[in-house]
Amino acid sequence: MDIATVIGIILGFLVISLSIIQGGGGAAFIHIPSMAIVVGGMLCATLIHFSLSQFIGIFSVIKKTVLTRVPSPSELIQQLVNYAAVNRRDGSLALESHIQKVGDKFIGKGLQMLVDGQEEDWIREMMGLEIQYRQERHKQGKKILEFMGASSPAFGMIGTLIGLIQMLRNLTSPESLGAGMAVALITTFYGALLANLVFIPLAGKLGLYSQAEILAMEMTLEGVCAISRGENPTGVREKMQAFVSPNRREDIKATV
Repeated sequence: MDIATVIGIILGFLVISLSIIQGGGGAAFIHIPSMAIVVGGMLCATLIHFSLSQFIGIFSVIKKTVLTRVPSPSELIQQLVNYAAVNRRDGSLALESHIQKVGDKFIGKGLQMLVDGQEEDWIREMMGLEIQYRQERHKQGKKILEFMGASSPAFGMIGTLIGLIQMLRNLTSPESLGAGMAVALITTFYGALLANLVFIPLAGKLGLYSQAEILAMEMTLEGVCAISRGENPTGVREKMQAFVSPNRREDIKATV
């Protein structure tokens, strides 16, 4: 679980809420119609801009970004080095007992193709396609979050214009101008808050998560292809460590 995302959002809202309360304006910042304009308008615009399936899919992407942990390069290399040792010692069929124990479906898919005796070119093609489409799904999710981050302030401004129009219609009551201006500006506050504390940071986090996951998948692909060629654990390790910076490489050995 990516606890940093959860902590960041909670602390962000907490800091802003405490600042508002300390300023003595707690109740003034709660305005349901303004919130409905920003949130409702942003959701409707997103539905117009993207398909329903794409819109619904963003929630699973966000959930996966927050809850799924991408294994570190050293953990991944150790795992594939162990599989290389098993393949070298007992043959590819011995890997079948490890498939059910693998938590990563992508690694499991690679092991299954090794057990089935698939050629390296076929393995590279099939796993490469999955990497490509996984990357496209992440890009689509990032675009949706970025659009939500861009449209939230826009609808905040629309709500402000609505409030200003309503306020200007009541110029005969000067005592109500201050309260009317405050209400008019709340929608801008809501839009800026959602964009800069939720949607834009989540889009950035999804981009970082996507890079880490795609790197792990590419490392897995090279490791599986090296095993399919019958390379020893050391060769598999060296092949996968090409993706890691020299100062972070470890002398990993098989533990099976």
